[in-house]
Amino acid sequence: MSTLGRFLEPIVTIRQGDGYWTPNGNHRLQALRKLGARTIIALLVPDPEVAFKILALNTEKAHNLKEKSLETIRMERALADADGARPERTFAFEFDQPSFLTLGAAYEERPRLSGGAYQSVLRRIDDFLDEPLKRAVRERERRARKILAIDDDVADIVNRLKKRGFTSPYLRPFVVARINPIRFSTSTEFDFDDVVDRMKKSAGKFNVEKIRQEDVVRAGGPAETED
Repeated sequence: MSTLGRFLEPIVTIRQGDGYWTPNGNHRLQALRKLGARTIIALLVPDPEVAFKILALNTEKAHNLKEKSLETIRMERALADADGARPERTFAFEFDQPSFLTLGAAYEERPRLSGGAYQSVLRRIDDFLDEPLKRAVRERERRARKILAIDDDVADIVNRLKKRGFTSPYLRPFVVARINPIRFSTSTEFDFDDVVDRMKKSAGKFNVEKIRQEDVVRAGGPAETED
């Protein structure tokens, strides 16, 4: 729009209540609103299922874990508003990974969360829910709060390690790995709350005096920031 001075590509919409909702075109819609536009060209898709698959494909364009997770939880909220009685598991294709939903809800509350530190454990313990979407959204928010509670403890441990002279960018993933009770387990099925509660308990007993610099160096892992 800034180059041509005009809008050429229509957005995709579906009917929702007394208005319309777009799974692919919200950025263009917001840009036109800022420019003072009163109308916009749109393609009306009669089948909501098609629109939600368009949204899923659009979400695949997300460039990092934070963006992907936020787009996924927003998709679930939109689906819950449109058809909240259907089970979350029905939309496994659209959501891709259940961990994106939990992390997305966590990122909404804490934009600077280092979600990558928790992704490896969440991929093993999180699953799509059989609950209706409206209840599933609330469950994702509950799970996100539990992750954020652990993150508070992890942040405190990281600060204590820094006071002891540790400066590695891998401190947060190192601590999360240390308190992860299933990191050496070969099992494939876990209870979310059980694992997270055990992580919280381990964080409360974490002894920074026993950590050596070579432990952190040997662990390595993703950098602490993702932006």
